[in-house]
Amino acid sequence: MKLYHFSEESNITRFEPRQLDYRKDEPAMIWTIDDFHAPHYFLPRDCPRVCVWPKEDTSEEDLHQFFGHSSTNRLVAIETGWYETVKNTQLYQYTFNSDAFTLYNRDAGYYITKQPVIPLAVEPLDDLLAAMIALGIELRVTPSLIPLRNSILNSTVNFSMIRMRNIKEEKEHHE
Repeated sequence: MKLYHFSEESNITRFEPRQLDYRKDEPAMIWTIDDFHAPHYFLPRDCPRVCVWPKEDTSEEDLHQFFGHSSTNRLVAIETGWYETVKNTQLYQYTFNSDAFTLYNRDAGYYITKQPVIPLAVEPLDDLLAAMIALGIELRVTPSLIPLRNSILNSTVNFSMIRMRNIKEEKEHHE
């Protein structure tokens, strides 16, 4: 199995474990993502996003609510204010062999290691939106992620909400 790390930096030759500010109670680690969840990271690092896909026990009502108007069962939503940044950002996909990593969270696809690692390969991702679309993911661009976030929290779908601290205040969209 291959694992991935996405960065706006093109020249990382060795990954060193880092202590995350919001995870002071955990040791320094290197974070990677599995193949299924990798498209959730086809966006600039600080771009807030909501990713949605069904679980085995997702209700028919939620399937219809989130996927009933599309032929896909995966959705990635970003805010309108991030569109130009996303369109103009180049990312680099670093590939790792999974041998050095352990599963951290199955639902999110996170794998970690506490040891330095060298990537097997690095590839540029030039058109992030096209990369998601090519995988059949519905890309939603919306003025605010807040209504979608609130709907998801009261649903039976699987989800990932990344960099939500960077969302725009809902009031900005009503002025």
